[in-house]
Amino acid sequence: MAKPAAIRYLYSSGGVIYKKTGSSINIALIATKNRTVWTLPKGIIDRDESPEMAAVREINEETGLFGKIICKLGDKSYWFFLKDENAKCKKTVTYFLLEYISGEPSDISPEVDEARWFPIDQALEILAYRSDRDILSTAKERLLNNGKDSAS
Repeated sequence: MAKPAAIRYLYSSGGVIYKKTGSSINIALIATKNRTVWTLPKGIIDRDESPEMAAVREINEETGLFGKIICKLGDKSYWFFLKDENAKCKKTVTYFLLEYISGEPSDISPEVDEARWFPIDQALEILAYRSDRDILSTAKERLLNNGKDSAS
């Protein structure tokens, strides 16, 4: 009889880093899986690291860009299975909105095939995952409202 799958909980952090150029807003995305999947940069929160610190670090590691956190955009959770470990994993990702400070998009991380700026509407179209599109839609709303909550 097969051993029941273990359950693991993983916590990651990442976000939407944006750059305004005139009236346009550009978003940095990363490509993975041989450039077939465009997604938001994110990664595991290290021990003794806050979600905010992890978001800034992961975005820099995966894109080559530095940014400052403007606000939290939300959390997204999903399940996946690690066959080699016979483990069901629930991953919760905390996303932040970051304003670009410096750097150039690069593919310095071995986990990333490419990092590139996209106009925000194009970024929404090419993101592979619905959860990423939801987070970017929230970011777009905040940016178009100049960072103010739509309820204010």
